[in-house]
Amino acid sequence: MGAAGIAEALRGLPLLRRGKVRELVDLGERLLLVATDRLSAFDWVLPTPIPDRGRVLTQLSRFWFERTRALVPNHMITTELEPIAAALGRPAAALGALEGRAMLVRRAARIDFECVVRGYLAGSGYRDYRQTGAVCGVELPSGLEPGDRLAEPIFTPATKAETGHDENVPFAALASAVGAETAERLRAISILLYRELHAHALERGLILADTKFEFGRIDGELVLIDEAGTPDSSRYWDRAAWEERRCMDSFDKQFVRDWLEASGWDKSSPPPALPPEIVAQTRERYLEAFRRLTGSELPLPAGPAGAGEQEPAR
Repeated sequence: MGAAGIAEALRGLPLLRRGKVRELVDLGERLLLVATDRLSAFDWVLPTPIPDRGRVLTQLSRFWFERTRALVPNHMITTELEPIAAALGRPAAALGALEGRAMLVRRAARIDFECVVRGYLAGSGYRDYRQTGAVCGVELPSGLEPGDRLAEPIFTPATKAETGHDENVPFAALASAVGAETAERLRAISILLYRELHAHALERGLILADTKFEFGRIDGELVLIDEAGTPDSSRYWDRAAWEERRCMDSFDKQFVRDWLEASGWDKSSPPPALPPEIVAQTRERYLEAFRRLTGSELPLPAGPAGAGEQEPAR
């Protein structure tokens, strides 16, 4: 199936937006989010998909939405194919390519900020800290090293960019845009969610270094939307490796970024195809994150794994 199967399943439906890695179908008060196997890096969509990646993102989001519903409501209705087919007015047999990778959700008015929570010093947070001694205006003690755990998780919001990179902003910028009360609620809920995700991941042999959440409003109520706790929105490390030697290899597409950096690609022309071994190893990282966090194997539809198609760049 792959990309062609997804396109056929969605043919004739009102496509609200085609993102870098997801298709968004407009169903009025509801939306259908379809996670493809496309992978983006350095603002490009790579020509080589990662088989089953979309299913990992959808099913892991489902896991976290169900687990955190008591902490904050979310937009998820179902990921089951039969009710999705009913919502689309199509037979389930015609939607096999969507199995496991589609989520029917309530439509929300999105708050256009990423709610980032960092429990460890890594990535852009560490770069910011080296230059300023703070992360997004949050002052931190001197002498911290990459991978160090922070005394308390910190909330570092970012703008939500449709294209290009999100931009870290101080808390005051969020408060100015959405109001002080809403900003405080976003910070409190985000940190509460991070603590829940981190505690569970730790029990499963993973460290959640940082993660981002998105929120919206449905009938005036603040709800968690988009995805949650996936390898695309979260930085997971192996707990034992981090404790033994401060190893910070993450279960996400950083593996692909590293290969692209070493490939000689100039980042201004269409990216190269990924070698089969890079595809296989990247897929396994996504699957391993799912196994560890959920304690189960990813349910796969009938048919050979990896029956994807080449995707157009950008």
